[in-house]
Amino acid sequence: MNTDALSSEARMWGQPGRSYDGISFGLSDTITHTVQALWPRPGERILDIGTGTGWAARLAAWRGASVTGVDISPRMLEAAEALSAGLDPRPVFQQAAAEALPFGDESFDGVISTYGVIFSSEPSGAVAEMARVLRPAGRLALATWADEPDGYIARFFGLVGEWSDAPPPPASPFDWGRSSWLREVVGERFEIDIHEQVTTLYAPDVATVWKEYVNGFGPVMATYAALPHDRRDAFRAAFEDFHRSFTVGSGLAIPRLALVVRGVRH
Repeated sequence: MNTDALSSEARMWGQPGRSYDGISFGLSDTITHTVQALWPRPGERILDIGTGTGWAARLAAWRGASVTGVDISPRMLEAAEALSAGLDPRPVFQQAAAEALPFGDESFDGVISTYGVIFSSEPSGAVAEMARVLRPAGRLALATWADEPDGYIARFFGLVGEWSDAPPPPASPFDWGRSSWLREVVGERFEIDIHEQVTTLYAPDVATVWKEYVNGFGPVMATYAALPHDRRDAFRAAFEDFHRSFTVGSGLAIPRLALVVRGVRH
């Protein structure tokens, strides 16, 4: 992977630091279910790829596993370490990319990634690395965004893209949301089963959602910061108008279609 590109990507994702934990809070139902899909056992060696602020890593450690969390962003890792203080066993965090894991062959009993590895610029390489570091018959659990062109997630990233000058990613994260792609690419190295899940974000109002994302989600934060001052209010208005359509009763209920993928290494 190009070092400059990695640094730029790491800066973008890591810019919110600990504030990203609010985004993980909004995804906590799927994160929890993906940890259940892996079912960490006491003493098992578990790797969490794209750990962010460490939600999945902490849940696996709470189950008694020996957890290592990796992320490309040092700021995310600093936040994960701070938020994991006091856990026993306490997860270990280190900087690494999914396509170049700094671990020996067959180092782990289980690998998990919740909306992390899907942003890899080299998906096939990331799959190969996950298989390499797993022991024979080691377990895999992934949360991915379903490839749903008219769904919330695709429209959300489309909205951000309309206001951003950043180039599109070299590989689409939505590939990981297509069953045919998963069976072809991930299925080459893992026996997998795939389950659809709706993860719903409940929030009191559009202003709250805006605040969480502009402070906690790298792509939105970076897009807003790069805009001229006279266009920032317009971006916020477009963002809030988009989310206002999900108003139900006294607040928002935003359904997002995801996949939970379980696998066993061939």
